[in-house]
Amino acid sequence: MRQLLPALLCLPLLCACDPKFNWREIHGKEAPFTVLLPAKPVTVSRPVQLGEQQITMTMTAAEVDHVSFAVGSMEMADADQAHAAVKLMQTALVNNINGKSKTLPATGDAIDIEASGTPTGGQPILLIAHFAVSGKRAYQVIVEGPEKEVVREEAATFIASFKPE
Repeated sequence: MRQLLPALLCLPLLCACDPKFNWREIHGKEAPFTVLLPAKPVTVSRPVQLGEQQITMTMTAAEVDHVSFAVGSMEMADADQAHAAVKLMQTALVNNINGKSKTLPATGDAIDIEASGTPTGGQPILLIAHFAVSGKRAYQVIVEGPEKEVVREEAATFIASFKPE
């Protein structure tokens, strides 16, 4: 038992070395931005229907405990179209969860929202999102997952770390 005691005492320290959120700085490949993500990301591009237009969106995302942390971007023809795109993205994200949103305080031209809803046949979802425009590029920075799983402090860390370049 005496030989086992030191190992048992070290167990909490070993668990602390395996963080749930393993933050790393990521630079966008197709879109110029920097952000902290809590796990190893995946980047994909695909066409999306945005209003009357079909646009290619690039998404860089990571997941921790069924909660997604993602940065989506798309390049529009000009800054006015980019501003219109963020409003359409906001509406689409809230509609995807059958949610209701409230606007949060944001800096500059950015829009920050929090929405909760329940997709058809699903469980309650929380969405925390930041929408920004840089030149003719529109960005959505989102945290989305089961309401009980979203850690607000981690969501705030992620969203605050986003910087368009």
